Amino acid sequence: MRSLFQACRRQRRLASVPCAAEAPSFANGYGTWRRYISASTSKVLPWEAPSRETLLRKIDGDLKDGNVEEALQSFGNYKKLHGLPDPRVLNSMIVSLSYMSSQRWLQRAFDMVLSVHQINSNLLNCGSLMRLALVLARDQMPVPASTVLRIILESGKLPDVDMLSMVFLHMLKSQVGSYLVTDVLIETCESFLNQVTDRREMKKLDPIKNNATLFNMVLESCVNFKCIIKAQKIMELMSLVGVVADVNTVVIASRVFEMVGQRDELIQMKRSISLISLPFLQYYQYFYDSLLSLHFKYNDMDAAAKFLINLHQQRKSSVLFCNGLQKQGIIQIGSGNLKTGYRIMFDPRKVDRGFVLGAESQFGLVVLTDGYLLHTEKALAKLIVGCMKSRNMHTLSSLLIMLHKEDLEVISPPEVINACIQMGWLHAAHDILDDLESAGIQVEITSYIFLLRAYEKENRSEEFDGLLQQIQKIASTMDDFHTNSPFTIKNIAKIVTDEMALTYSSLFAALTEEMKDYNPGEHLTLEFNNSILFFCKAKMMEDALCTYKRMREQNIRPTSYTFSHILCGYSSMDMHREITMLWGEIKLRLEYGDLDVDRDLLDCLILNFLKGGYFSRVMEVISYMSKHNIYCDKWKYRHVFLKLHKNLYRNLSSLHDKTETQNKRIEDVRAFRSWAGINK
Repeated sequence: MRSLFQACRRQRRLASVPCAAEAPSFANGYGTWRRYISASTSKVLPWEAPSRETLLRKIDGDLKDGNVEEALQSFGNYKKLHGLPDPRVLNSMIVSLSYMSSQRWLQRAFDMVLSVHQINSNLLNCGSLMRLALVLARDQMPVPASTVLRIILESGKLPDVDMLSMVFLHMLKSQVGSYLVTDVLIETCESFLNQVTDRREMKKLDPIKNNATLFNMVLESCVNFKCIIKAQKIMELMSLVGVVADVNTVVIASRVFEMVGQRDELIQMKRSISLISLPFLQYYQYFYDSLLSLHFKYNDMDAAAKFLINLHQQRKSSVLFCNGLQKQGIIQIGSGNLKTGYRIMFDPRKVDRGFVLGAESQFGLVVLTDGYLLHTEKALAKLIVGCMKSRNMHTLSSLLIMLHKEDLEVISPPEVINACIQMGWLHAAHDILDDLESAGIQVEITSYIFLLRAYEKENRSEEFDGLLQQIQKIASTMDDFHTNSPFTIKNIAKIVTDEMALTYSSLFAALTEEMKDYNPGEHLTLEFNNSILFFCKAKMMEDALCTYKRMREQNIRPTSYTFSHILCGYSSMDMHREITMLWGEIKLRLEYGDLDVDRDLLDCLILNFLKGGYFSRVMEVISYMSKHNIYCDKWKYRHVFLKLHKNLYRNLSSLHDKTETQNKRIEDVRAFRSWAGINK
């Protein structure tokens, strides 16, 4: 009886289930009909919201079909209803938008990355972001490209160095891109270093440590745009990371030292690279170009003359100065006696031939000719002008005598003498003639005659008679004379034909040009700046300020490098209050045109004022930069503010007893927040 009852119950349950071939009846209720519709079709009824799975399928389908606009619309709908999708969908969206050729779609991809980053940056894929950064950089959108790279760094991930090099290569094509690349490289190095807690983790630095070309590219851009503070910072980071530099690094570092006037550093480098073989001369010519340039800037004609003698002695051997090749050299940054100094090791035989140095690296003083490094006419002109202005013609004469004894006919004494006569430097020409005569070196009679005519033309009878007697004494040794008749101006006029007219030479033209550019006080500025730099590196700020005070007392005009050295010295000691006073003097000199505008200097000022909390000064510098169309890196400044002052004055607005100073300070903070786009 019981089994019969259970069988009847099973039969009733089966009868209540509709057959798969039948459409459900309204008698089963609206819910059953809705489930049937949802199972039998993928279309969504207008009165119900699309499900999570439906939107994801639609996004995937639109991306596969290339309907990016519809995919973005579905993505927006998904975000409103369900929040952000999983990383796979985000990655697909970013990659698809990155492949679009229009800047409009690239901007949409960048905006998507920014919105996701603000909500949950862990959902972003580093590989997709690197591809997006590369496309943005290639399309000359440096600001978005740098922002994407910084988002990667903020996530605690290290970018692929090879991809990073490609991104940098495109960004460096513009001035703004160069500024941003420099900062991103500094931030990247600091990220690498922060992940190394002890020596056992030093291998983490290998990807960036072994890529000297990455640093060379950025260093050269710093030189081209005169970002010396950043260039020095990058060189210090190269030392900390342990980058093994190459020949190109030596060349670019020499340009940095030349611009700042650090001649001692170049002389130190010369000890490492003076043992070089022929294949590397084309690279090292730029180094020697910079070193000779500094000899002239320091008005050290003795060093310049010695440099030229050593340079031409290479023609007697197959290598320069010495035999052999060192295995490793040193680029010393700062004093080697200070704990704050840095050293970059470089391989003098290593060079990336795919890296092409720009023309800006050359001063035109040293050239490579027939496998030898030789001076140019411009270098000779600088030496002559320097010797004449410093009344040190003996140095020039000694150079001519030494080259004659070495059988190096690279400089023609008559050409030098005649050019001096053409310039009106008759005493200088006479001094050279006397020195050569004393050394037993015979000079063509034409030089004597040209000088004699110049004395006569200027009615300098005393010098004229003296030179005429001098000619009479040495006439017997001159090949030009074959007569024993007494020498008077008439006799000489018969001997010297009209063909001996003094013609203007190319050396005369070079001397004329150098006289226009000659700066007699340049070496004093360099010497003071070097002293200030030394004291600032040693954190001896009182001595640095005393040196600066003497500089002003002697009416020597400070340069942007002068203030950069002092600013970096203050910054290293967190002396932000003193920096505000320094800014007052810088601002005054900028207003009067006594100081060239230096973006690197202004950028460093903003960073220090942000760290010190001087927001009124921050806005002053930003206002100045905006007025003069100088690029401001909002992302970097915003990042520093949020790191140090995120909650500053957020609760003071409710107080009623604020002082006037507090009100002003709150206004400055609000002004910076508004400018930087900080809403939270």
